[in-house]
Amino acid sequence: MTKMSPGMARAFRVALFVAIVSVPVAALPAASGDGAVPRTLDIPAGPFIAGSDRAEREAAYRLDEAAYGHGRTRQWRWYESEPVRHTVESGAYAITTTPITNDQYAAFVAATGHPAPDVDATTWAGYGLVHPFKRTRRHAWAGGKVPAGRGDHPVVLVSHGDAETYGAWLSARTARRWRLPTEAEWEKAARGAAGRRFPWGEAFDAARLNSHDRGSFDTVPVGSHAEGKSPYGLLDGAGQVFEWTATQGGPGRYIVKGGSWDDKGCGICRPAARHARPAALKHILIGFRLVREP
Repeated sequence: MTKMSPGMARAFRVALFVAIVSVPVAALPAASGDGAVPRTLDIPAGPFIAGSDRAEREAAYRLDEAAYGHGRTRQWRWYESEPVRHTVESGAYAITTTPITNDQYAAFVAATGHPAPDVDATTWAGYGLVHPFKRTRRHAWAGGKVPAGRGDHPVVLVSHGDAETYGAWLSARTARRWRLPTEAEWEKAARGAAGRRFPWGEAFDAARLNSHDRGSFDTVPVGSHAEGKSPYGLLDGAGQVFEWTATQGGPGRYIVKGGSWDDKGCGICRPAARHARPAALKHILIGFRLVREP
């Protein structure tokens, strides 16, 4: 298959958006009652505390060291790119309560013919990730169908462009603008205005999220850890899957947030934690949620 340049890919998404807008409303799935339109929660306008201080980063390294038995996250300075705690002003917006699920994404695939989540062995090997290709098969959509029993799990194996195109489709379908959150919008929704270290408070609690500490080393149905909700009610803001944001983290790369089912410790599961991934990456650890503008 010919690989598209970033410019070609963006042009394709624009063309797809135009094509979707041209589809008669009757030809699209029902806008309510089928679960395809994700539920949202409202985030008020106003200030919030973003970033971390030295004490928070040190605590994160110690969590990792206790869980893994080594100090590689400290050695590799994983948390040193986090901005120093500071106050950020945001406008009001709505954000999906959970990551987008396989079933929600399936409505988009069915309506547009967009490629279903999958990755081939050669591409996967080229990523240089620690997970074997065999592990991707439980998340891949065979024959374009949602894997059995995973309809309510977060969709993964989606690139940044896939997530943007889904947002364009949902925008056309609902006559509201849906898009990926900025890093700041995601962080505010996940930790609240007071800058909590974790969505639920200051101390790590493995019972409140899907991480490798006490989890099944796999995705689980979204919202399974209601006790881990943020002050605004956001679910799965720590663990489960990393989530794409609209914030660039270098040429051709975007910031992901949240940690995943693969992580333990879990310093990386803090809302302040951040790192960038290539936009074209289709990873079993990365999904997304969307913002709906007022």
